[in-house]
Amino acid sequence: MRAKLLVAGMIIVVTAVAAAQYTGDVLGQHQFSISTNSTVNGNAAGCLYCHAPHSGSGGSGTTALWNHKLSTATYIPYTSSTFHQKQNAQPPISTDSALCLACHDGTVGVGETVVYGTMPMLGTMNATSLIGGADLSNQHPLQPQHPFSLNLPLNDSVDLISTLATQGTTGDTTGAVKLVKGNVECTSCHDPHVENKDSVSLNFLVLDSSKGALCLSCHDPNRTVTGQVAAGQWQKNPLSLWTNSAHAQAQNVIASTANAGSYKTVAQNACISCHMPHNSPGPVRLTRQPYEQGCLPCHSGGSNVSPAAPNIFLEYTKSGNVGHPFPQGTNTHDAPEDLVAQNVVLNNNRHATCVDCHNVHSAYAVASITTLQPPTIRASQTGIAGVAADGVNIMNPAVSQYENCLRCHGNSTGKVTNPVFGYAPIRAVELADALNLIPQFATTSTSAHPVMFASSSAALPQPTLRPNILNLDGATPSRQLTSQIFCTDCHNNDDAREVGGASPNGPHGSKYSHILERQYLYNQTTTPGAPIPAAFLYPNPDLTASPNGTYALCAKCHNLNNLDQSWSRHLEHINSGFSCSVCHTAHGMGTTSATISGQRLVNFDVNIVAQNGSAPITYSYNGGNDSCTLTCHGEDHHGATTVVHVNSGLHGLGRMK
Repeated sequence: MRAKLLVAGMIIVVTAVAAAQYTGDVLGQHQFSISTNSTVNGNAAGCLYCHAPHSGSGGSGTTALWNHKLSTATYIPYTSSTFHQKQNAQPPISTDSALCLACHDGTVGVGETVVYGTMPMLGTMNATSLIGGADLSNQHPLQPQHPFSLNLPLNDSVDLISTLATQGTTGDTTGAVKLVKGNVECTSCHDPHVENKDSVSLNFLVLDSSKGALCLSCHDPNRTVTGQVAAGQWQKNPLSLWTNSAHAQAQNVIASTANAGSYKTVAQNACISCHMPHNSPGPVRLTRQPYEQGCLPCHSGGSNVSPAAPNIFLEYTKSGNVGHPFPQGTNTHDAPEDLVAQNVVLNNNRHATCVDCHNVHSAYAVASITTLQPPTIRASQTGIAGVAADGVNIMNPAVSQYENCLRCHGNSTGKVTNPVFGYAPIRAVELADALNLIPQFATTSTSAHPVMFASSSAALPQPTLRPNILNLDGATPSRQLTSQIFCTDCHNNDDAREVGGASPNGPHGSKYSHILERQYLYNQTTTPGAPIPAAFLYPNPDLTASPNGTYALCAKCHNLNNLDQSWSRHLEHINSGFSCSVCHTAHGMGTTSATISGQRLVNFDVNIVAQNGSAPITYSYNGGNDSCTLTCHGEDHHGATTVVHVNSGLHGLGRMK
């Protein structure tokens, strides 16, 4: 009877192995016998390089009849600002990971055994290509008191499977991905005896890891937790919304030369499209590219993916383009930075990066452009953080597009007027921080373009407004104009897809100043109040909405041929060569004064306009009977509503008196 039971048990084991359907030499690169496909070959049976059948003695406390000499290296551990586990230490020799390091830290030869001495080997093994020697700071953290390990007990985190720390179990329902003695070891992810459980990624994985299955056994993009991880750390899952995001669903085929994972498409590679669990060039968060260069391989042209991803970096490099300043390797952001209290987003790191405006885990593709509703955050910016209209409260995630922009263009004190972006007017009425857009767009502003709040067209109707914004061809209607607009309606790539162009959307770079989507010219003088030099005077302008029109940016939404319907002298000034920017501010009136009400965005550029003698610059709006007191283009304006043409040499404009 006992014999029959033993035979039955053997049948069950054989059947289970057969069901897995592993064929050929399952040891793969770990089969070191002569005439195998391994890059290293010896003259002994493959098992003997790691095991001794009767006298394994790799070190005190080791198991599995261990035969390979263990490493004595002192390791540099992994660390990062978002690493919630306890400080790592040197590895005990009894752990699975220590056995793997016997070969894979590159300090001990493959043929160095305890029982059989040094066995002759042929070929080469680049062990450091996997682990990188004694520096394990760029390796996935593993087991207790190990340099790339975790000290027990495990610390929970919002992006981890809820049972990992609390119950010691992963989210893998097959049981292949498991903790070893309550911790993460090399063997949690790798089976050293079977190379081809994943037939595409022949890396001894414990299961088919396409679509991020191995990573998602421990990391949960759908988990939410209330409260905080620790003081000052906002409790938001950084992987939130990953499952249906653009990168998780991208079917772009990855070229074999791209070094971006083993699988065919971006979606199949999932996490490893951007991250490397071993020997990562970007040690913090194990990115394939150091620091903030991770978007370059796919979004800078080339043939790494097919069809090609939007070429964002072309917008930074096109001739004459001006864009958000891209970072250098020594000028980086960090994930846990406080958006408001420390102002580190801008003050300590003067640049903008992809991750300031896009969350790589939760960005979605922009499907329909014509139905976009301001001020809602774009799908491509889903999950990104921002700052509320009050300039104080953190919005994580941001709900409106302008909230993301206010990370840098609000209360932060690191803002500068950089000449590379073009001419910058100085307004007659300004707050101390002229670059702070919050008061300029606020409800307290006398007048403003309706970015942060909807316009009140009943109070000041705008007879020039078009029903739809116009595409770059200056004729085709695009999105319907409503009571609110986007920041990107003005600041955008100069060939943006959303207005009929061919390039990506967003303020990455433009050939027009201030990253404007279309042309907007400025008058300039060396002496305020003096005549404007001919080079900066634009008589008989092109008032169409074509991108090279003199004021095409305004013409996108305003019919400039109807300007006299809002003020009878508009077209006279414009056709004589004076820019909109001389009288109007572009964003809004952050404050007013006793002499300038700020209605209709009137706030003179004092680089162009000067006082009339000792009288302050004044402006009043009176339903069409408007008046101003100032000196401009060499003529005095005296506040009356009557214009007398006293100098025909000044393009038909006289002076008010």
